[in-house]
Amino acid sequence: MARLGKLLMISPLRTQAGSERAAGEFALRPLSFTENGTFQISIFEDLHFGENAWDAWGPQQDANSVKVINQVLDRESPELVVLNGDLITGENTFLENSTLYVDQIVQPFVERRLTWASTYGNHDHNFNVSGEGILAREQLWRYSRTRSMVPGRDAGVSNYYLPVYAAGCDEMECSPELLLWFFDSRGGFYFQERDPDGSQRGQPDWVDVSVVDWFQRTNRRFVSRYRRIVPSLAFVHIPTDASRALQTENGEKSVDRHYQPGINDDYPLAQQAQGWCPDGRDDGTCVYGGQDVPFMRAIASTPGLMALFSGHDHGATWCYKWDRLVPGMAVEGTGVNLCFGQHSGYGGYGNWIRGSRQVRLDLRTLRSSWEAETWIRLESGDVVGAVSLNATYGSDWYPATPNTMTYCPTCNYTRITPGPGSFQKKLNVRRRIRSFG
Repeated sequence: MARLGKLLMISPLRTQAGSERAAGEFALRPLSFTENGTFQISIFEDLHFGENAWDAWGPQQDANSVKVINQVLDRESPELVVLNGDLITGENTFLENSTLYVDQIVQPFVERRLTWASTYGNHDHNFNVSGEGILAREQLWRYSRTRSMVPGRDAGVSNYYLPVYAAGCDEMECSPELLLWFFDSRGGFYFQERDPDGSQRGQPDWVDVSVVDWFQRTNRRFVSRYRRIVPSLAFVHIPTDASRALQTENGEKSVDRHYQPGINDDYPLAQQAQGWCPDGRDDGTCVYGGQDVPFMRAIASTPGLMALFSGHDHGATWCYKWDRLVPGMAVEGTGVNLCFGQHSGYGGYGNWIRGSRQVRLDLRTLRSSWEAETWIRLESGDVVGAVSLNATYGSDWYPATPNTMTYCPTCNYTRITPGPGSFQKKLNVRRRIRSFG
């Protein structure tokens, strides 16, 4: 009965998604800067919809997460929304309706006629939900720009790029002024697959080398075609080991509250390939396998890549310029900024105030120097962590970000009922800890 109730609760949105598409095939115009020469992105991450739908507080979490999205978008006017992973807490979902949470997540965008693009996180890949399924659900909505450009089981799903043009231009008339790259860091579990012992089959949690090859090959084609470097931004859910190395280089004070303002409570970070062995074993005997090294090399060696934005670690909201070889690492940074956003949803761990990182680019500035403005808009309406990702970032002083907590105002957590995957969680305690973000 609980399962049926859950299905009925969400299913009315199904017909709305269908009608949006049925109203006529809708070809999205390419992304472009405004007439004023600006382009702004709002990043929402770690929404974690779908937790404990059989308890009263589960749907209340989701309702409050929608409220966060609306509160941010009432104050910001982005040209694009990015959903940077963990849209859904997949281990809490039922097979029959796991992707319907997408409809609830995107409703604020649809109402405002905002387009969005997603990466998928480790919780979006699970036994009862898959990246492929989420993508199919997203693409029922006319404002979705999420794509999948790299084939193969090992690649994951949300690997693609979006070009951004000057106002009034498109791919037939102009070259892009900006490239947005999206990567699937995978993780979680394979959809409906079990190991011989009956446990759910774990999926590697790093950007696959096939995706790295595609990224470098495609970027070279852009440079060759347009005979110039097109500046770019990138998005991936799970951060690379470079973020962890910078965070821990000189202990807990490595991230300075005035030079890299933001919350730094997740210490150390959980990075790609955490808990894996270099030989590919995932048996709990290794701390870190290094399988994200090819991706880090690609990020560090891509001219014009200004920043890589991640989620996953809910208690990290800073940006750090990776401009050197950090002791213990095999890859030397060349100046790309490694950034986290703000935990956006009332699902998932932690009670840090919810919000959304904003990124704004100015075309006039971008044509002379690769830099961006970024800040975090909180659910309270306040702005924190405003910085310029420019040549001097890391040596410029900024106000510290207050470490504020908020709690779901309509959630009663006195009753927490076990649901699907509870037994599986007990069998996979180590995996659950490793993929907590």
